[in-house]
This record gives sequence, structure tokens and C-alpha cells, in this order.
Amino acid sequence: MMSTKKRYVQVGTGGRAEFFYGALAEHFQERSELIAFCDSNKTRMVYANRLLKEKYNHREIPMYTADQFDQMIQEHKPDYVIVTSVDRTHHRYIIRAMELGCDVITEKPMTVDEEKCQEILDASKRTGRNIRVTFNYRYAPHHTKVRELIQEGTIGKVTSVHFEWLLNTQHGADYFRRWHRDKRNSGGLLVHKSTHHFDLVNFWIGSQPQTVFAFGDLMFYGKENAEERGVTEFYNRATGSPAAKDDPFALHLDSNDHLKAMYLDAEEEDGYQRDQSVFGDGINIEDTMGVIVQYRNKAILTYSLVAYQPWEGYRLAINGTKGRIEMSIVEQSYVNSGGDKKLEGALKGKTLTVLPMFGAPYEVEVEEKEGGHGGGDPVLLNDLFGEPAEDKFQRAADQIDGARSILTGIAANKAIATGLPVHVDQLVKF
Repeated sequence: MMSTKKRYVQVGTGGRAEFFYGALAEHFQERSELIAFCDSNKTRMVYANRLLKEKYNHREIPMYTADQFDQMIQEHKPDYVIVTSVDRTHHRYIIRAMELGCDVITEKPMTVDEEKCQEILDASKRTGRNIRVTFNYRYAPHHTKVRELIQEGTIGKVTSVHFEWLLNTQHGADYFRRWHRDKRNSGGLLVHKSTHHFDLVNFWIGSQPQTVFAFGDLMFYGKENAEERGVTEFYNRATGSPAAKDDPFALHLDSNDHLKAMYLDAEEEDGYQRDQSVFGDGINIEDTMGVIVQYRNKAILTYSLVAYQPWEGYRLAINGTKGRIEMSIVEQSYVNSGGDKKLEGALKGKTLTVLPMFGAPYEVEVEEKEGGHGGGDPVLLNDLFGEPAEDKFQRAADQIDGARSILTGIAANKAIATGLPVHVDQLVKF
């Protein structure tokens, strides 16, 4: 009898990878099967296999280097390729997987610029294959509740959204230590991080971005800014550096077994340093950003992202023709792969208030559940790998959703560079 299990391979075994392979190994073996890893760094794959065996009691699986991707597909014939590699390489694996007859599950952002986005959309049409983009924030109960309130007409037609997102000096700083600090790798925070937030706005108001304008700059991190504040002692990387000993922004890889095994021990293969100084040279992404967007339904978004704040979370206001929704969220701070996965996006504080135009404001209760991102992660994972329930909120995101979310950030990057508004429909043809 042939197995009815869906078969998965995973490309990229870095910081976000265990979220997927750990779930497949631990919770979804009845319906799903993880069958191979692919990565440019063999040491990291060996460590992922060790975690599979020791942490999840799963058999070790075959490993393929990046140049053996086609060979892996041909030998194992998976149903799905999970893409959790560096952002700038997503398109390469997404497109090739579809050409070889596989569907794709990709970590956000789907890709980093409009050219790669167009290539993905064209390949999807050409091959007829499907792409899922893993927007776990859609599945957080408080975010789903906002969509429900709007769908029910609680505040009438949405006219404007104000969205202020704060990254603190632990999580926010982490993007400036890693490969994300080079915009060619990540698209900057307006693509890599804000893709979540822009997708939420698209999801909530049921529209898509039309015109985007933005300002942004590197105003806190980077060597020049530190020098202006009077800093005189610098280092290239934290691990083993006396100058980094008392720096609250330093990440010491040798003091965390997981980070050591995943990154420090893997350095000799490719030279990648996970613990670079956030006040070093070579950072070309912004840490302070303001964006204004008009949507096709004429709604307006004003958006702020700052990556060096005392607390982590956001403030949201959604205005409509019958009232207003206000939400304030304080999230647990974390360093990617530096601790418990369930702490990623975990809530420390939450208020959701409806303010009717002619009535008393009232609090909306939302039951949070176990798991990261307010309990959204387990729901997303079941939607991907388990037996998905019917979802009246249509939270599953495809390549069109993935494109629309990043196009706001891509357009914002262009506006920052040129000082001109950008029309989104001139970037990509759907």
C-alpha cells in the first residue's frame, strides 16, 4: 500500500528552520514526512540532524549541499520544498522547486526585490505549482479578531490605519549583527520585518497597496552614529573580544550552546559571523523608518518602524466611518535561535478596544493560546502540515499575498532612495 503522507524537504537549516522541521518531527508524523535537508553549510545541517535525533527522536535524514538541490529533488521526489534560506536566495529555490514539480512553503519575505518577485509569479503561472507564504502573525488570535471586527462592520468602512511598531535593543539590534544588515540579503527591515505588518494591513482591510512614499535612515546603529555619540572603542565581532565584554549590544556565541553549534562551529566552512558589532561598518539598512501608503480602496496607512526602543511591540489604530479600533501589544523580546521558540512574539501585554462613533468604548476579550506569536504558530503549523480546519478568515497566504506584502516595503525602499512616491502597479505585473 502506498503511503499517503506528504513528503517534505527543507532548504536552509539556520535560525528559522527548526520551527518547521521540529514541528514535522514532533507533531505531524501521521500525515507528513521530512525526508532531506539542503544547505550551503554542512556543519549546520549536521547539527540540524543532531537535533532531529536527540531532541525529537526522529531518524537522521540525508543531507545535500546547495549545488545538489536538483539531485535531492530527483532522488526523493518530495511533494513540498520548505524554503528557510537567506532571503536573497528564496526565489532561486522557489522557482527551481516548482520547475521540478514541487509545491513550495516559504518563510517570509517571499523575496527581496521586484525583479525576483516577478520571476516567482511568472514561474508559478508557468508551472501551475502552489506557494504558501508563512505569515504566522495572521494566525495570532488578536490579529484574527481585528479582521473579524472589520468584516462584521463594527467600525464601518476603514478609512485610515496608524501602525507604530517598536523593536527593542535585544531583538531590534539582532538584525544589525547578522546577514540582514546588508540590504542585498534582506531587502532591509521594510521588507524582511515589515512584510508581516504590511500583510496584516492588507489582510485586515481587504485591499492592496497602490501608492507608497517613505523616509528612512540609519540613525542609531552603525559606526558613524556611535562615533557621534562619543564612543571610542570598537570591535568587529563580540565573541572573544575584550571590548565587547560589557557591551549590552554584544552577542557572545560561546555562551549559548545552541548558537555555538549552529554558527560559531560552522564558521570555518563559509566565514559567516553571527555576532558582528551593531556599531561596525558595512551596515546599509535603515533603523528608523516612516511610510505612508494609499490603498486601492482609498484607505491610508501611516507606518513607523524603529529598531532601538526600550520595549518590543506596537500600537495600532484603525479608523472607520462608524468608529475606531485601538490595540496595544507588548511582546516578549528574543534573539533569533537564542532561546525557547515559543517566546518568539509571545505576549506580555495586550489591550484591544472598540470606540464606536456614538457609544461608550469597550474592551474586546481575546483568548490567547499556547505557542509563539500569541498562540498563532501552532494554528499555522497545523494548517501547513496537519489537517486544516475550514477557515472563514482565509488566513492561508499564497504567492499573491506574499508579493503584495513585500511590494509595500520594496516601494518604500525606492521612495527612500529617490525621494519620490512609487506606484506599486509599475513594479510587478500579476
